[in-house]
Amino acid sequence: MSSNPFFLNKRSKRFFSLFYYFLLFFFAFFPLGYLLASENLRWLTNYTQALAEAKRENKMVLMNFTGSDWCPWCQKLDKEVFSTPEFKNYAQKNLVLLEVDFPQHKSQPAELKKQNEDLANQYNVDSFPTLILLSPQGEEVSSFGYIPGGPQPFIEKIEKLRQKAISKN
Repeated sequence: MSSNPFFLNKRSKRFFSLFYYFLLFFFAFFPLGYLLASENLRWLTNYTQALAEAKRENKMVLMNFTGSDWCPWCQKLDKEVFSTPEFKNYAQKNLVLLEVDFPQHKSQPAELKKQNEDLANQYNVDSFPTLILLSPQGEEVSSFGYIPGGPQPFIEKIEKLRQKAISKN
């Protein structure tokens, strides 16, 4: 054996070689942006805070009226759209997200429950999921429900509405 501290035997060389190719393969097929987008989205629950953030960052507010623990279409929307890297990337750049939840099996603070009920009345929400897009100034741009087809049609719908709202101003 050599006195060189960087001496590698054949077995070690093979291991490092395989490890190198694994890393090369991994980063070739899983770009860094994809990995970063896989983080959880930041859904606010405070309406006033969401509006203030939207105005400060000049972003639209996407209000998600949901029954998170009982509504099958809400859960489908979350699984097919909100949890995807495509939507997460888009939302992080363009939206302030506000969850207005009406759970049946988990408790909420009385203040949050009242805020959510007031918002449902203010925006005439009578079914779930209902999504309402607000301008950075808090003006209603549009409301819609579940859109089939995954994140792409959903993002296209929001982007079309966003561009329309921008062109008005």
